[in-house]
Formats: sequence, C-alpha cells, structure tokens
Amino acid sequence: MAHNRVIQWGAMARTWWLYDAKFQCPYRSAEKLCMYLEGRHKPLYHPLSDVGDHVVVINTRYVAMAEDLWRKQQYKHDTRYAGGKSSATAWRLHEADYTKILYKAVYSAAPKNLLRPTIMRRLHLYPEEDVPDDIIGNVSDVIRQIQVVPKPLDSYSAQEIEEFPKLFDWPEDHVIYKRKATTEKKEES
Repeated sequence: MAHNRVIQWGAMARTWWLYDAKFQCPYRSAEKLCMYLEGRHKPLYHPLSDVGDHVVVINTRYVAMAEDLWRKQQYKHDTRYAGGKSSATAWRLHEADYTKILYKAVYSAAPKNLLRPTIMRRLHLYPEEDVPDDIIGNVSDVIRQIQVVPKPLDSYSAQEIEEFPKLFDWPEDHVIYKRKATTEKKEES
C-alpha cells in the first residue's frame, strides 16, 4: 500500500524541465511549453487544478522566426493611460530583451483564465546557457526540441565534405558567369 502512495506523490510532484530554444520557433515552442506548465502531460490533469511543472528555457537569444516575421510581426502594449498605446516590431523587442518574444508567445498560448499568472511564474527564461546553480540543480528532465537543429557547415571536417556524395562534378572548362557591378554600368554610360 505504501508503494502506491509513492507513485501518487511522484505524479503530483512539480518536476523541473529544461528546454533549449536555440533555433526554435517561439510560437510552436510556446504550445509545447504550455503543456508542461499546465500539467497536461500528467494523468491527473484537470483544467481547474494547478498541477503544472516548472520549465527552464535556455538560449532564448537565438530563437528563430519564419520568413520575414522579424520585420512584420507587431507586438502591442497598452498602459491603459491616455496615449499609452505602443507597438514594436519583433526585432526591436528582441534587441531590448532577449527573453520577451518567448515570454509573450507563452503568455498568449497559456489558458485565458485566472491560472495564467500562476502558470507564468513557473516559466524561467534565460538568454544564454548561464543558469543559476540553485535552479539548474532542480532540473530533472529535458523537453525535446521541436525542430531539428542543422549542423553548421564549418563544423564538418575536410574529410567529411570530400566523402559526401555528389550528384555530379563540374567540368574543368566550366565558367561561371559573373555580372558586372551596377556602378561600372553607370560609369560607362
């Protein structure tokens, strides 16, 4: 009987999760992080109960947004005072605070009820991998990244590049056409 009690405590305990946001979409990551913050991954989840876990997110400085969302995505803020409305593009907001984009994404993905502030208190965001020891000591598991992070080209060795299968080899007499610079055209005319 005592063993069952330990299993129940394990299901009800707040676990600390680590998530690496490097090269990840903040909006798709927010949906996954909310699942852990709300406790939807637990068997005893109920929308009105507060059973969520803590989530520590590192590398929020390196989040990736699709296409030209850095320029087009607008984040609005209103202080509720006269003239208190403001908006900023994603890249401006990211320059001001590297954790703000992911924070706002998780905030909008969280349930719109009175549990939202409690859920957001369990989200710990860090722009780099520098996390305080007392927080990283609590982490017991890792959340898998959503998107596969590609290996940079400069990290491959010369041997790996040479052994990589090629579709065809360029002929020796092949010349790549180079356009003249536009400044040269203006000078000629």
